[in-house]
Amino acid sequence: MAAPILALKDVRLADGSVSLFDGVDMALEARVRACLVGRNGAGKSTLLRVLAGIVEPDSGERTASPAARIVIVPQEPVITGATLLDYAVAGGAPAYAAEAAIEGFGLDPAKSTQGLSGGEIRRVALARAFAEEPDILLLDEPTNHLDIFAIETLEEMVKAARCAILVISHDRAFLERTTQRCFWLEARKVRRLDKGFGHFDDWAEKLAADDAESLRRLSKSIEREAYTASRSVTARRTRNEGRARLLEKLRQEKSVILSDQVRPMELTLDAGGVSGKRVAEARGITKAFGDRVILKGFSTRIIRGDRVAIVGPNGAGKTTMIKLLLGELEPDAGSVKLGTGLEVAYLDQSRAKLSEEATLWDTLAPSGGDSIVVRGQPRHVAAYAKDFMFRDNQLRQPVRSLSGGERNRLLLALALARPANLLVLDEPTNDLDMDTLDLLEDMLEAYDGTLLLVSHDRDFIDRLASSTIALDGRGGAVETPGGWSDFVRQNPAFFDAPDARPTPKAAPKPVPPPPAKAAKLSFKDQHRLSELEALIEKLPATIAAHDKTLADPGLYARDRAAFDRTMQAADKARATLAAAEDEWLALEEKREALKG
Repeated sequence: MAAPILALKDVRLADGSVSLFDGVDMALEARVRACLVGRNGAGKSTLLRVLAGIVEPDSGERTASPAARIVIVPQEPVITGATLLDYAVAGGAPAYAAEAAIEGFGLDPAKSTQGLSGGEIRRVALARAFAEEPDILLLDEPTNHLDIFAIETLEEMVKAARCAILVISHDRAFLERTTQRCFWLEARKVRRLDKGFGHFDDWAEKLAADDAESLRRLSKSIEREAYTASRSVTARRTRNEGRARLLEKLRQEKSVILSDQVRPMELTLDAGGVSGKRVAEARGITKAFGDRVILKGFSTRIIRGDRVAIVGPNGAGKTTMIKLLLGELEPDAGSVKLGTGLEVAYLDQSRAKLSEEATLWDTLAPSGGDSIVVRGQPRHVAAYAKDFMFRDNQLRQPVRSLSGGERNRLLLALALARPANLLVLDEPTNDLDMDTLDLLEDMLEAYDGTLLLVSHDRDFIDRLASSTIALDGRGGAVETPGGWSDFVRQNPAFFDAPDARPTPKAAPKPVPPPPAKAAKLSFKDQHRLSELEALIEKLPATIAAHDKTLADPGLYARDRAAFDRTMQAADKARATLAAAEDEWLALEEKREALKG
């Protein structure tokens, strides 16, 4: 194997009284492509700064080839200078290389550095790093805020790079396509797998099983030693002090192992009351901001239980689409009709709901006190925070002290505290570690409400989406069944610029057919459709009134006949509503078919 150009040997580092690393060994050779994975809060970003020489370890050795040039792209780059090109050449990159890299990420080198979006900040920081042609490139969550196309550009640049690359990322698809080696930061140590990330899960599962077996054997050894010590008449004598010391050493070893085990997050979601079968229906909606057209004549119907992913380039209007479908924004043309009984929870990508100066405690309990209502039941703030892996000593810290992953977990805690039958997740995967992502996926798979998902994580979309709406940024939109991979297979040229698409061959101009009367629903069907819509609007209030009567704990004892009548009326109303929704949906589909 080639000699390493950057290495750590027996590195130890503590943050106050908390030990971050305890004997870490790592090595990077020329042109190797590796990933560093681990849970949020394990210290991955700190370890990257140790490798870069920014943070000094408490003990151990860091060695780097004397001529090796190391460049790091942090999670939150700071962009300075008048233009993007000024920033990109500030580290010593030739102007031509910096300009080519900026344009490769779809940016204008002459663009001002003021008012950049999160995606633009990330792209220009990556462009500068590649333009500098380092020997070692360290990337901390480089796919955050990038759209799918920028991620694919980054993948190609990583694969073509001649430098060694170490990347921290939660994006499984990105890591599977780019890595040859995995470093796993777990329990303050780093384990190494000399294979790409596609082999990581099986390897990690085997190591976890081995660790569990080692802990079982250690527990048995402690039991055996404790039993022997308690039975021995001479256990307290000098010649048996060695056995007592061994028992204490075993107990301390077990204590350390258990303290390193992270309590898993408790992600649960209450779908609340059942919404109407129709969640939202958009008919021919158009939306523009000035000369910029976001949507042009788009229609869709979202039914209860659908899992709809919304994808497209940054700035294509994905968040605008969400607001249109939720009725928060009026279309310029067309209409959006919302269903009944909707209870919406919204996880916002901008984290706008979080006050930087408020403490974690105040954020969870803004009205004061020490409890938060979670799905209708009061829970102590500290206990609920622990479900999301927050420590007691973090409760009184301001939000600005939390990492990106911790802020996202806090938003999840807020969003999941109340029942919701319509869950809207706008870029939920940013900064979350893979363990949390897996738990989130499991929770969403079991969720029986409706999901609207905006994401650039291809693997996340493929696992969850029942349909995908794609926006091309020029007003075009198309919906296909399945996730991202299904969409690309069915629409390979959808995102191409108009002049890049194949020009269709000229065909003979058809003779126009004689005018025909447009097909439409019969008068009877149209009348029935109106009746059903009125019924669907009315019945939820009737059901709610029956439920309120049944909520009286003394009704059954006072008047059993009234209780039975109300129960039967509520059941009948629910059955009538379900039948009306089914009939309405059938008539709507018939109308769409007649329109061609």
